[in-house]
Amino acid sequence: MNKTIIININGFIFHIEEDAYEILKNYMTDVKRHFLNSADSLEITTDIENRIAEMFTEILATENKQVIIEQDVIGVVEQMGSVADFENPEEQPKGPVYSNYTGKRKLFRDSERHLLGGVCSGLANYFDTQVIWMRLAFLAGIPLFGIGIILYLLFWLIIPRATSRTHRMAMRGQQLNLQGFKENLAEEHHPHYKPGIYKVRDFWGSLFRHIGAFISTIAKVLIKLIGVGVILASVGFIVFLIVAIVCVSFGEFRPFDGLPYQVLQHTYTNQIFISGFLTGAIPALAIIFLTLKGIFNTGSVNKQWASGLFIVWLCAISIFIYCCVKIAAHFSDDATFSETITLNSTPSNVYVLKLNDNKFFSAEDSVRLNIKALKPNTRVVESPFEYNNYHHYRYNKVYISIERSDISQPVLVKSYHSQGRDYDEALSNARNIKYRFLQKDSVLSFDYKLYDDEELWHDETLHLTLKLPLNAKVTIDTKLKNFIVNNDINACEETNKLPDGIPATFIMTENGLQCIIDPVIAKARKRDQRLLDSLRSIDDETGEQFDQESEQARERSRQRRYHMIDSLEGELR
Repeated sequence: MNKTIIININGFIFHIEEDAYEILKNYMTDVKRHFLNSADSLEITTDIENRIAEMFTEILATENKQVIIEQDVIGVVEQMGSVADFENPEEQPKGPVYSNYTGKRKLFRDSERHLLGGVCSGLANYFDTQVIWMRLAFLAGIPLFGIGIILYLLFWLIIPRATSRTHRMAMRGQQLNLQGFKENLAEEHHPHYKPGIYKVRDFWGSLFRHIGAFISTIAKVLIKLIGVGVILASVGFIVFLIVAIVCVSFGEFRPFDGLPYQVLQHTYTNQIFISGFLTGAIPALAIIFLTLKGIFNTGSVNKQWASGLFIVWLCAISIFIYCCVKIAAHFSDDATFSETITLNSTPSNVYVLKLNDNKFFSAEDSVRLNIKALKPNTRVVESPFEYNNYHHYRYNKVYISIERSDISQPVLVKSYHSQGRDYDEALSNARNIKYRFLQKDSVLSFDYKLYDDEELWHDETLHLTLKLPLNAKVTIDTKLKNFIVNNDINACEETNKLPDGIPATFIMTENGLQCIIDPVIAKARKRDQRLLDSLRSIDDETGEQFDQESEQARERSRQRRYHMIDSLEGELR
C-alpha cells in the first residue's frame, strides 16, 4: 500500500505516488534552475511541464490506470533527458517513447515566418522545403479560376496555428525533450538574416496591431458607456414603475391619457398593478445584473435567486395575461339606442349654444359641502379642460354634431352607446348613462360629461345630433367648440379675426352649417380676390411675350398692375 497525492500540472490533475512525486519535483527543480537566467525561462518551463503532462496522460490511457507510479516518472525523465545530458549531447535518451510523436514533423501554420496566415511557411516546414516554392505554387494557381486563393483560404481554416514553443518544435521536427528545448532556445536567440519582405510584414503588422489596439480601446470605452446608459435606463424604468403604481393606486395622477384607468379601477385592480409591475421590473433588474456581469465583470447572481425570480416573472406575466383576457370579456359586445327630443323654437330663429360649466353635486355632496349656505347667485363651476385632474375628463365622451332639420322645429337626437359581455349587458350599461341638457329660451346648454349612479367604465359614449331648421342662426360658445365634430369653429373665428372669448356665428343652409362672415371682412376678401384674379390675367397676357421682349413685357406688366390696383382702390373707396 503506497501513499498517493494529487498534483496540478498547468491545469491537468493527476494522482501520483509520493515517491514518484519527489522524483518529479527534484527533476523540475533542476530544470527551472538551469533555465533560470534565460529570458524565456517561464515559457520554457511551462512548455516542459505541458509535455510531461501529455506523457502522463498518455501513460494512464495506454495502461488503463489512474495513478502515476515511480517507474512512470523515471521513464518520462529518461525520455525527456536530464540537465546533465547537456554535457554529453552524443548520448540519446533511453527508455520507451510514450507518444505517437517520433520526431516527425507536424503540420501547423507558421506564426513566425508568415506573410499572411503562415500557410505556405507551415507547408514548407512540413515537407522540409523552401517556402518560396510553396508561395510560387499558390501564385501559379490564381490564374486557374482562382484555385490558388481558394486552397490558401481552405488551408488557413483547416490547419491549426503554431501558438506555443512545443508546436513550433513539432512543426520543425525537433525532439520534445530538454535537449530539443535547449536547441530551440539557442536558435531563437541566435541572430539571423531577415529578408526585407519580413521587415515590411513586421511594419504593417505592428501598424495594424496598434490600430487594432486603439480601436479595441475605443470600443471598450463605448461599450462601457452603453452599459452605463442601459443600467441608468433600467433603474429609471423601475423607479418610474414604482412611482406610477403609487400615484395611480393612491392618487389621481394619470400620466397617459390612452390607458383605461377607469377599467383598471373596477376589475382586478390589485392583480393588474402588481403583476404588471413585476412583469416589467424583473426583466429590467435582470438587464442590470447581466450588464454589470458582462461588461463590467462585477456582481453575481445566485442561481437559486435567479431561478426564483424567473418563476415569479412567469407567474406574474401569466396573471397579467389572465386578467387582461377577463377584462376584455367585458367588451365583447356593444349596444346603441337613441331618443329624440323636440326643442322649443324661437321666434327669431336664433340659437345660442353654450357649455354648462355648473358643477353637479349629489345629495350627499351638497350636505357634506353645505351648498345651501352659499350666498345667492353664487355658482360653483368646473372646467373640462383641467386635464391635471382625472375626474374632469374621464367621462368626457360627448360628441356634438349640428345638421339641417327636415322640419321647422329644432330637434336633438341622443345616441347612447356602451359595451358589455353580451348585448343585454351592453344595452343595460347604455341605459344607465345620464346626461344633462337644458334649454332656456334660445340658449341651449350642453354638459361636457356623462353621469351614472355607478362608475362608467364600459366605453360609454353619447353622440348628440342637433338638427336646426333652415336659415337658423347659431352662436357657438368658444368653450363648446372642442365638442363639435362636424364643423370647423376655429376656421370661422380665424376668418372673422375674432379675439379670444368672442363666439362665432353660423347660419343653417341647404348645404349645412355655414360661417357668417363680417361684412367688412367679406368686402375686403372680395376685393382681394378680384385683385388676385386681375393680376393673374395680366400675367397670362404678358407671359407669352417674355421670351422675345422679356424686359419690355415685365415693365408693361408692372405698369398695368399699378394702374389696376389704383383703379380698384378708388372703386372700393
